[in-house]
Amino acid sequence: MIPRITETPHLSKLASEFLHQLQEQGFTGDFGTSYAERLSMATDNSIYQLLPQAIIFPRSSADVQIVTRLAGREKFRELTFTPRGGGTGTNGQSLTEGIVVDMSRYMNRILDINPEQGWVKVEAGVIKDQLNQFLKPYGYFFSPELSTSNRATLGGMINTDASGQGSLVYGKTSDHVLGVKAMLLGGECLETRAMPISLAQTIASENSVVGNIYKTVLKRCLEQRALIEEKFPKLNRFLTGYDLRHVFNDDLSEFDLTRILTGSEGSLAFITEATLDITPLPKVRRLVNVKYDSFESALRNAPFMVKAQALSVETVDSKVLNLAREDIVWHSVKALITDVPNKDMLGLNIVEFCGDDEDQINHLTESLCQRLDDLMNKQEAGVIGYQVCHDLEDINRIYNMRKKAVGLLGNSKGAAKPIPFVEDTCVPPEHLADYIVEFRKLLDNHQLNYGMFGHVDAGVLHVRPALDMCDPVQEALMKQISDEIVALTAKYGGLLWGEHGKGFRAQYSPEFFGEVLYAELRNIKAAFDPDNRLNPGKICPPAGLDAPMKQVDAVKRGTYDRQIPVEVRKEFRGAMECNGNGLCFNFDVKSQMCPSMKISGQRIHSPKGRATLVREWLRLLSEQGVTPETLDKGIKENRPSLRGLIDKTRNTWRAQKGDYDFSHEVKEAMSGCLACKACSTQCPIKIDVPSFRAKFLALYHGRYLRPVRDHIVANVENSAPLLAKAPGVFNFFLRQPLVQKISEKTLGMVDLPLFSQPTLKQELSGHSALTVTLEQLETMSPSQRENYVLVVQDPFTSYYEAKVVADFIRLIEN
Repeated sequence: MIPRITETPHLSKLASEFLHQLQEQGFTGDFGTSYAERLSMATDNSIYQLLPQAIIFPRSSADVQIVTRLAGREKFRELTFTPRGGGTGTNGQSLTEGIVVDMSRYMNRILDINPEQGWVKVEAGVIKDQLNQFLKPYGYFFSPELSTSNRATLGGMINTDASGQGSLVYGKTSDHVLGVKAMLLGGECLETRAMPISLAQTIASENSVVGNIYKTVLKRCLEQRALIEEKFPKLNRFLTGYDLRHVFNDDLSEFDLTRILTGSEGSLAFITEATLDITPLPKVRRLVNVKYDSFESALRNAPFMVKAQALSVETVDSKVLNLAREDIVWHSVKALITDVPNKDMLGLNIVEFCGDDEDQINHLTESLCQRLDDLMNKQEAGVIGYQVCHDLEDINRIYNMRKKAVGLLGNSKGAAKPIPFVEDTCVPPEHLADYIVEFRKLLDNHQLNYGMFGHVDAGVLHVRPALDMCDPVQEALMKQISDEIVALTAKYGGLLWGEHGKGFRAQYSPEFFGEVLYAELRNIKAAFDPDNRLNPGKICPPAGLDAPMKQVDAVKRGTYDRQIPVEVRKEFRGAMECNGNGLCFNFDVKSQMCPSMKISGQRIHSPKGRATLVREWLRLLSEQGVTPETLDKGIKENRPSLRGLIDKTRNTWRAQKGDYDFSHEVKEAMSGCLACKACSTQCPIKIDVPSFRAKFLALYHGRYLRPVRDHIVANVENSAPLLAKAPGVFNFFLRQPLVQKISEKTLGMVDLPLFSQPTLKQELSGHSALTVTLEQLETMSPSQRENYVLVVQDPFTSYYEAKVVADFIRLIEN
């Protein structure tokens, strides 16, 4: 029997009092204070883990203003706050030991649109693909692209200044933000937009918090304009957080404070609403999938594609391609990326052309194909083949495969997994191939495996070295590699953070900004947040305050995971290997994964949330001395006994009286799982929640009684054949309101299923399938068996959905 887990980190008194007073101030949102809820916000898509004090879920900008006004009181000065969106950041941007303000649960409304002027107004929690679904009937889309577009919020995109495929043409998120509404600590509302510099100077003269912000930004950016122009690299992915360069237009006639906030990672204010520029949907799209004999050939050939006037060039290496072949996604693209006979496809360039003039796009596509044919005939540039996609659905299938690449890498075999920490470096595109040669040499010298893919047209390549974060030696190697890549990237005039924000990597900011400009960043931080209470440790500390920055070698998930015995990690592999990619947060109701997350809107009811809770549960059990042998015995040998029944009854009674056990929080999360197993196919890691859920429940119910419902459902296979002999009689009783009320109250079961009428035997009356026995099948020769299809049917479908079985049999016969 597993022990009771009573010791978990509690909410601080100050945080608890803050939440209590927040309710008294008219706050209409929710709070998350349980250990399970806090754990669900302790990780993102990075390798780090920080447990927040509490989570606040505001419903509106007014709620956020209440939070910031109360937080401004001297009494709560020790509390810190961090905004959070979809939690898809790869560098710990939204992780904090303070209070999380989650904008994604409720603040997901699209507020206004003006198709004539080409803008839309949204709340911070709107998801990128959600917005594009809304915009499509109007003929528009929000053009900055990213692989997590089905779960990344626009607030998160703005705070990290996200970008991805097509950025050479469409730019970054900041290029499309016309203005924001933001709440400052203290409750002041800041609304930004581009304005004449004279108006900005008028605001700067006001004796107010907002006036001081305008005054500081104007003064610092004007005085350092020459150094800013010199220091900021001339790249498509410019230095973000804070964008000193683009706060003015080129002739210094216009000022836009929005540029300071985009990329600020929630370290200056809470962005609650944004007005966005939207782009007309292109009428014509073509995709050319170009195949290469090596990844280096694909890289070196990319400028050739850009010169062909392509919208974008995405590159994928053989490791990612091979992982895609093992995933369900390959079935949708295998006809679009066929193998080349007698050739090994070790690199792929996905080249897109788009526009409104079909003749022009066809001409550009055909011209590229002719040049590719010429290269193939001359056996140059490593080109071994290509395929053209004209159909929009086919194009989307290719990009869905490419978007899944990040998660697919996490499904690599072995303890070492490709992880994000140097994955969005950006260098001038003309130097990318040489840069990657040195990058690969550096990783090869450390004898590491890795996967590569990215936006070669913009000089950005995603590189994920495989490291085992449960191994302290490899964890230390991660910091060493980070230092080496910083030096290599600087050598080529590039950036360490091309599109995924800084997060814990902000410690390297002085090396890219230089001492003078880094000091100016701190001055701006001080104007917005002088006490360092908004997402502290990110971007920079405020001037005048000696505050520590987050470090790349900070506490990680692996720090906790290594406390779990290796044998237990293997037994619960599905939970242990979740890398936080968050595909289970997909907002689309048509997506199979995850029904309980979509219905509840709560992260603890997602595969990622459940995996996180089980990992911590296993760690806490290990702390109490529970051995792998004890767990194994509890899973496999949970035999009933009188002593066990007495113990379980006592433990269950105490739990009902309020005895705390963290296992109950894990049980609550597991109870919402429908065991649909969508996660075992749709998740790139294939974590299979029902598998480790069954093991957890076996151990949990080794300590606590199972509900009566479980025993009834477990015996359906035995009882259904008997009850189905008189379906009319039993259905009559099951339909009675009294029976339904008793079932709901005692079993927790509503809408009880009715037995099929007619039964399966009646549906298939006279069919030969009813007379074939197992003995007959065993005596058949191999040639005879080839003429039969064996339908193995479960009792639920056979006795409750008999027509489905009968229709399936008729279907395969035809």
